[in-house]
Amino acid sequence: MDLILWRHAEAFDAEAGESDMERALTPKGQKQARRMAEWLTAQLPEGCKVLVSPAKRALQTVEPLKRKFKIVAALEPGADAEDVLQAANWPNAKEPVLVVGHQPTLGQVAALLMSGEPQDWEIKKGNAWWLVQRDPLDPYSLYLKAVMAPDLVVKA
Repeated sequence: MDLILWRHAEAFDAEAGESDMERALTPKGQKQARRMAEWLTAQLPEGCKVLVSPAKRALQTVEPLKRKFKIVAALEPGADAEDVLQAANWPNAKEPVLVVGHQPTLGQVAALLMSGEPQDWEIKKGNAWWLVQRDPLDPYSLYLKAVMAPDLVVKA
């Protein structure tokens, strides 16, 4: 199974009276989202399932991808790594799954899968980590296929 973890792009801090869920992308964040969507569009297979946090910044991050997506409450800020894995049907999903979410949860998912231990790994804003487990019954068939940052995306 392919699992792609995409952290939302840079967002404004919450203003007085604004909830964390309402935070919008900054202009830099919009550029990060466009660049990463460009790279993902070239890489993702057609049948990839896209799951997104209901937070405004996550929804704005996925928009430039121009694919159907499902809003999943279990991916909102503060989610547990196990909730993300369950939402993605890890490691049994038949199709690749792209998750657009938040720190520290996405870093915890990557750490749990790659090391087998709950740890706080950092996934930078706008970055994507692509993990693959060839055999759902063999955790040793897991590998890190790619780590991409929006600043590294080169326009064709």
